[in-house]
Amino acid sequence: MLAAIFMSGGCAKNKETVSLHKDQPPHGGTPVVLGDDAYHIEFVLDAPSGTLSAYILDDEMEDFVRSDMPSFMVTAKVGGTEQPLVFKPVANPATGETVGNTALFTAQADWLKTTKAFDAVIKSVTLDGTAFTDVKFNYPKGNETD
Repeated sequence: MLAAIFMSGGCAKNKETVSLHKDQPPHGGTPVVLGDDAYHIEFVLDAPSGTLSAYILDDEMEDFVRSDMPSFMVTAKVGGTEQPLVFKPVANPATGETVGNTALFTAQADWLKTTKAFDAVIKSVTLDGTAFTDVKFNYPKGNETD
């Protein structure tokens, strides 16, 4: 037990320390990894309004990554039917984020008010010149396998 406490508190780069590290989504949402853990998108559902927010985050889910994407699309499978979700950028004057330079995107659909779980595919997201296409995930499980 003492060894585990010591290893988790240190900064040493050994196998035990790395295996104890677990990225946590800052809003308690569903993390979806892009590429080889290059970025994450955290999906957070506000069921009463039918709004799904998507926060673009770095590889450790510690910092927001701003994007100039005009939008991105997710296709969700709900009750055997594909439902499109178009995520649009959200400006935030408090953080200086603007449409064209933001880490927050939202989509709204009435079916999100009653659907608590679904499989989905991010059609395409481009971050810092790298395109991530056909990224499959489950809401609320995400897509990380560890």
